[in-house]
Amino acid sequence: MSAGILAQFTRRPPPPGERCELCGEPLPEEHRHLVDTSRRSLKCSCPPCHLLFTRPGAGQGRFRGVPDRYLGDPGFTLDDAGWNRLQIPVGLAFFFRNSALDRFAAFYPSPAGATESELDPATWDAVLGRTRLAALLQDDVEALLLHAERGERSTCTLVPIDVCYELVGRMRLHWKGFDGGAEVRTALAEFFERVADRTRPLPAETDAADAADAADAADGGDSRSAGPAAPETGGAP
Repeated sequence: MSAGILAQFTRRPPPPGERCELCGEPLPEEHRHLVDTSRRSLKCSCPPCHLLFTRPGAGQGRFRGVPDRYLGDPGFTLDDAGWNRLQIPVGLAFFFRNSALDRFAAFYPSPAGATESELDPATWDAVLGRTRLAALLQDDVEALLLHAERGERSTCTLVPIDVCYELVGRMRLHWKGFDGGAEVRTALAEFFERVADRTRPLPAETDAADAADAADAADGGDSRSAGPAAPETGGAP
């Protein structure tokens, strides 16, 4: 029996679970993702591969590392007229900018998966351009997640794009009957509770201004203070 045939029986089997779709390294259950901008799909990645594609221009821009930031805008509100202008039939949707098509895309989850809704630039500016999160949104890899419960204030959160596709998958998995049923409502509640726990609110613009004024007053209030002034901080990340 040749050494090659013997190796087939002695070689260790690969560990169970997912692997990095670029280098083949085993992955833990919770891991990062890349966006394949040419195929509009997600790829599981190990930390080194993910880090590689967070650099601008890496891989000629085909793959982009999905960030891990969650930001909320407490000052943003969306009334019924705003929802109607978005033409979204449910109180749940996510929006991102598709760099390949050079336009914004709007999707809402349904029993069949992610359903796209037309979103023209004028609507984006009028409805979503009012939140400071819109200026922070990274193309392809982040999304604005809108959620409105009946009788409650709507929320707008900047989230990683893979979180939105996780939401779509949860709805497809748990949907029952005409309105989704109790199981999908429980899954959605757990999902948004986890998002809320990870979300860091943007500081109010007035709070940032007050903090800067206080720092200036402290610097000028005592001419005997020694050493160089501390660099200014604050504002939106």
